[in-house]
Amino acid sequence: MTDALYREHILDLYKNPRNVGELKGATHRHREFNPLCGDDIEMQVLVKDNQVQDIKFQGHGCALSIAASSLLTEKVKKMTINEIMKLTKDDVVEMMGISMGPVRIKCALLPLETLQKTVMKHAGN
Repeated sequence: MTDALYREHILDLYKNPRNVGELKGATHRHREFNPLCGDDIEMQVLVKDNQVQDIKFQGHGCALSIAASSLLTEKVKKMTINEIMKLTKDDVVEMMGISMGPVRIKCALLPLETLQKTVMKHAGN
């Protein structure tokens, strides 16, 4: 896929994100806010037997943070908490498919940071 097609895909995910909304019965929930850009993302996860059964996100932000939230929530369904904790910046960059400068990468990484804090916050539950 070319850079232009990835950009179109990111804009489409921004306008029509997947897994957005309230997750009834969520066992894990956490919100992160980036004061530098105003991105605000909350992850809600339903974990059973250490595995993600369902996930949704809410919030607002730029195209990169919303698209990354959408892609990430798709990727982690059926993953274990340990697998989620092993996800890295490189995994997010690969999912996004475009090059991003140091300021913009923070927008794309906010959903990963939020998700990892979400599942770690309740790892003992």
